[in-house]
Amino acid sequence: MPITLIGLSHHTAPIDVRDRVALTDSLQEKALSLLKSSGHFVEAVLLSTCNRSEVYATTGGERSDTVPVETWFHEIHGLSHGSLAPYLYRMTDEKVIRHLFRVVSSLDSMVMGEQQILGQVRDAYLRSLGVQASGVVLNRLFERALEVGKLVRERTDIGAGALSVSSVAVDLARKIFKDLRRHSAMLIGAGETGELTAQYLVEYGIQRLIVANRTYERAVEVAGRFGGTPASLEEGLRKMHEVDIVISSTGAPHCIIDREQMLGIMHVRRNKPIFLIDIAVPRDIDPQVRHVYNTFLYDIDDLRSVVADNTDRRKKEAEKAERLVDGEVGRFLEWYRGLSVTPTVAQLRHHAETIRAGEVERAFSRLSHLSVKDREVIDQMSRALVNKLLHNPTARLKTAASTELYHLYTLRHLFGLDDETVEKEQEKRGSEDSADRV
Repeated sequence: MPITLIGLSHHTAPIDVRDRVALTDSLQEKALSLLKSSGHFVEAVLLSTCNRSEVYATTGGERSDTVPVETWFHEIHGLSHGSLAPYLYRMTDEKVIRHLFRVVSSLDSMVMGEQQILGQVRDAYLRSLGVQASGVVLNRLFERALEVGKLVRERTDIGAGALSVSSVAVDLARKIFKDLRRHSAMLIGAGETGELTAQYLVEYGIQRLIVANRTYERAVEVAGRFGGTPASLEEGLRKMHEVDIVISSTGAPHCIIDREQMLGIMHVRRNKPIFLIDIAVPRDIDPQVRHVYNTFLYDIDDLRSVVADNTDRRKKEAEKAERLVDGEVGRFLEWYRGLSVTPTVAQLRHHAETIRAGEVERAFSRLSHLSVKDREVIDQMSRALVNKLLHNPTARLKTAASTELYHLYTLRHLFGLDDETVEKEQEKRGSEDSADRV
């Protein structure tokens, strides 16, 4: 059962394209429901953030065939097949595993070391798990990926003093206005990203902060936490002329500020400069706004120069993280390759043989009067018992595993075969840690 990944990110697609493929939470749930009835997939997880849109899937087709997943990727976004082709990356098996482990470790993020990606991957996995769109392989893959993300943060300093898109946006505002204590700001959107942005603005002494949000109660909550003034989204848009800095990060599916609105705002401001940072995907502010006089608009792709400095500072920690990822990829591959029937049957028989041989040896130690011939008879009988007990389960497993991976997984679980793999992994890690200390 091949693991397939189709996706695009800030590495391969400009924000104009990422706008078109961003999926809100409700759209992701709808897409996962459609996926279950499409017949193309066995399992799937959708990951959609401001910088990436990806579908992880297991299929029953040829290992190298990513066409069904790519076709479906276009369909869920309402795009003609092939229109996204120049921006997509296509991966299978080991490359998918490595990519996800790097993503969750923030090694593939625009802001290396940022903390939000771990929660975003967890939310994507739980959403898929909640509608039973994921299964044995992807459940194991994403659960392990989340552990890898935590491991990287525990064993490296890649997240020490970590930046985020929010902090980078505020840094850009500081470069423009120098001293934020002399200026006022409005935050449009009070989600996790908006809350982080408010925190950074307050830390740098913003004089006045308005928090506008579609859900007013949430605006009150965030504004109260940071000494700001709450506003509904509509009220906030009416008050934009009062502030010098606007940072927008809503989950709206379309622009909430267009060129005509901005012309009106600038008329009231008498063309006093205003600084807008749009860190939402899809974007909240129409790109045409940047052509309005004295309106300085930056989107998430404009933050790259600030991000580049952050990446250079974290290179050494990134190298440590890459080594950890390499080791974890190898360990996951051992389990993944072990899902095929033949290795599982071999491992099961080895497991049974170990138990059989141990019990026979203990019996012989208490029956020292037995002759060599008697010992041979007992040994042969114990082997025959094991073979007969395992014959039907293994025969049925070989018949069913081609269509039902759950039989294979259940057998491994019931006999604790994966526990043996975990013990081996722990032994390896212990040896590696000892070598590192030396």
